[in-house]
Amino acid sequence: MAPSPMTLVLDTNVALDLLVFDDPAVRPLVGALEAGDVTAWADAATLGELKYVLAYPSFALDPEAQAAAYARYLRLVRVVEDPAPPSTLPRCRDRADQKFLELAARVRATWLVSKDKRVLSMADRVGLPFGILASRHLSRHLPPARTG
Repeated sequence: MAPSPMTLVLDTNVALDLLVFDDPAVRPLVGALEAGDVTAWADAATLGELKYVLAYPSFALDPEAQAAAYARYLRLVRVVEDPAPPSTLPRCRDRADQKFLELAARVRATWLVSKDKRVLSMADRVGLPFGILASRHLSRHLPPARTG
């Protein structure tokens, strides 16, 4: 029996690196997601933030490019529909990032992958049922790429 795939939650900055900036640090993640070796989760709150951020004028993405990036993300992730239960997780100093912690706990993620300093500063906090990992270190934890 094959092991269960690693489960991840990607914060919005990591999703942008994957969708908009083509960051070499997260490129291996795309192959792992497409191969089913890794599962990334999203929910209504995290998807709402991504959609909002894709429209920032600084990214200069026209509506078609925004829609294409969002659709690509939806193809790469699984969406959990269940509402978030009340959480006993440690609180992130940036309340806007708490939704990523809650999602990671809800889906029993292996890792919450982030670039946010406030999220990363929580990596050693007691009470988190998942790890917090900087995106630049993600490739060290991904399964080996399949060949063939």
